[in-house]
Amino acid sequence: MLLVGNGKLITRDPALPYLEDGAVALDGEVVKEVGALADLKAKYPDAEFVDAKGGVIMPGLINVHTHIYSGLARGLAIEGNNPTNFLEVLEGMWWNIDRHLTLDGTRASAYATVLDCIRDGVTTIFDHHASFCEIPGSLFAIKDVCQELGIRANLCYEVSERDGEEKTRQSIQENADFAKWAKEQDDDMIKAMFGGHALFTISDKTFEEMVKANDGMTGFHIHVAEGMNDVYDSLRNYGCRPVNRLLYNGILGEKTMLGHCIHVSPAELDIIKETNTMVCHNPESNMGNAVGCSPVLQMYGKGILIGLGTDAYTHDMLESLKVLLPMQRHNAALPNVGWCEATGMLFENNAKICSRYFKKPLGVLKSGAAADVIVMDYKPFTPFSAENIDGHMLFGMMGKNCRTTIINGKVLYKDREFVGIDEERINAWTMEQAKKLWGELNHRTY
Repeated sequence: MLLVGNGKLITRDPALPYLEDGAVALDGEVVKEVGALADLKAKYPDAEFVDAKGGVIMPGLINVHTHIYSGLARGLAIEGNNPTNFLEVLEGMWWNIDRHLTLDGTRASAYATVLDCIRDGVTTIFDHHASFCEIPGSLFAIKDVCQELGIRANLCYEVSERDGEEKTRQSIQENADFAKWAKEQDDDMIKAMFGGHALFTISDKTFEEMVKANDGMTGFHIHVAEGMNDVYDSLRNYGCRPVNRLLYNGILGEKTMLGHCIHVSPAELDIIKETNTMVCHNPESNMGNAVGCSPVLQMYGKGILIGLGTDAYTHDMLESLKVLLPMQRHNAALPNVGWCEATGMLFENNAKICSRYFKKPLGVLKSGAAADVIVMDYKPFTPFSAENIDGHMLFGMMGKNCRTTIINGKVLYKDREFVGIDEERINAWTMEQAKKLWGELNHRTY
């Protein structure tokens, strides 16, 4: 048993939201009890003590949309790539990378991503993978890394017709094989969705094949109306808007998540709501790609379950939160909107999205919840209480404040050092794979 204490405790449980000197007792994979440090120390005298050293104890953070395949892109400049629109960004950078990503490159990308997530206090990720150089086995390669390092993950492969019929078939098969494996394993650490890139790279014929291969095993995870490409393609070739296409093809539903949803109409939002489909918003990526601002406030108004992802622009969920709020206020030209929506997306809705896949409650510290706990090295110099913790999150904390990360009851990162993980060895091997990838992209040696 573990006892995490000697800090300010944020539980995200309305029944007991905050304790000034709190602690959480972990019994294997679940939270045993939450309470005052003195009480739990007396009750569990033999528990191994994890000292928060006056920091903030809180539930692990959740990222509902990221891309492991971009893990080796940090610092990369591809010669001759100077995009002027979103399609050129995809073709020049991301599709170019994934067309050169081998299984070893995929593994290296997973190592880089997961280590950063653990360092930033992210304990659960929903990943959307692409490696059209080597598709078969790619989700299983990522799964192996996630299991080795200990993070909780929901994985899928993005089906796309952009590289021809055979690659399309392989991507459908990889999703189906992995979804079947995940269903049979029924492991609360690894789940599967059925991925799709974006509607402008997927025909109705391919959607039909995806639905057939999935056979009701899981929900879909697909990019929707991120750029105007989806809207133009759907209207021009199918006579309807993107969300209507998804409805007609049987893609929507309570286990399906739509990424971005920037250029969606009010009628499309009604369809998303009526089908109980989820949405994930990625503010920094949307701004970086200059594709527009998602109508988050309107989605909230309609009661759509919308969560916060990063699209791999960062692995720091608090950084993404800091961008989300001013982005929505800037777009609405109102300085008094978005607070509850922004914090609700990260601290409530991401957990609700997880509940549609994972059995144990995530994003909360209460009896029976998953033993996913982080400690933030944060010493406030202004009053800190249950009433203003989100203000401290937005304007004081960042992912790099994380000093300790516990996932599924296992201490993976303690006092800013990895536990049982050979970071130096992993980094050295990852660097070799990055140099190979960069060399192929730029036709030179690194």
